[in-house]
Amino acid sequence: MSSNIEIQRICEYCEKQFTARTTVTLFCSKKCNSRAYKARVKALKIQASNKETLKIKSKPIEDLKAKEFLTVGEVAKLLNCSKRTAYYYIQAGTINAFNIGQRMTRVKRSDIDHLFVKQDQQKTSHPPQIAYKDEILIKDQYTTKEVREKYKLSEGALQTLLIRNNIQKTRKGWFAYVPKEPIDKIFNTPTKSIR
Repeated sequence: MSSNIEIQRICEYCEKQFTARTTVTLFCSKKCNSRAYKARVKALKIQASNKETLKIKSKPIEDLKAKEFLTVGEVAKLLNCSKRTAYYYIQAGTINAFNIGQRMTRVKRSDIDHLFVKQDQQKTSHPPQIAYKDEILIKDQYTTKEVREKYKLSEGALQTLLIRNNIQKTRKGWFAYVPKEPIDKIFNTPTKSIR
């Protein structure tokens, strides 16, 4: 059935002017209609693929959000920063961390969530925890470099000495400190002569 209507329209695909026989005609020919349909299907497939890719990319972050305890590397991924920066935040006390054993630092994910709460609320609800046993004044401590220079020790020898005598190192910023009293006591003890 043909129509007597003749309307001047612009094709939505090729953008050429054409004479349409109905008020709802969008394309100038079957060829443009097919091409527009294929373009729509292609765009939908690309959009679905992009959503799938985004879902795959965000899956590790979603997995991290589901974990209760995080490693330092996972904290860095979650905060989108380097591992070194995450360690800096831990040493500065911004992030509360627990050292379970050698090379086993863990952070509660809930503490990461609290980082973004106002400072006032954070101070009252979560006081910063000190990872070391006692806070000693710096004037009562040597840096590890000072101990090595004073007693002419290598770094390995100093580490062995600290481990054998159960002397705790304290880190503040870039420096590691050891208490003066036990170090001086070790080196000022007279050696017994063997007869």
